[in-house]
Amino acid sequence: ALVQLSYAIGVAKPLSLFVETYGTEQGALSADDITNVIKIAFDCRPGAIAQSLALREPKYQETAAYCHFGREAYTKDGVKFFEWENAKDLSKYKAMTSAQVTAELKGSNYLAKWVD
Repeated sequence: ALVQLSYAIGVAKPLSLFVETYGTEQGALSADDITNVIKIAFDCRPGAIAQSLALREPKYQETAAYCHFGREAYTKDGVKFFEWENAKDLSKYKAMTSAQVTAELKGSNYLAKWVD
């Protein structure tokens, strides 16, 4: 899947979100439903990304060597390394219908995280 976000300078919330699944979506969920799941499950404001991936903890020496991606996440002396390698569990959405995803979106606080 391809996920694109666009931002504007001085605006914390992403202005747009585009999801292209190339026809690989499974079950009852369409690409639009997957877009809504992303809005529910992820906070893509820059500060929230930095917090969820633990980017503000100084760890440049260890993450600069041997590539940033494809490594095991671990914690050392209370500092999280490679937190972006921990996948978020979204399996609860797999069995949902389009109407259920829409209802979940309306019941979430997505407008606090996304410009819509």
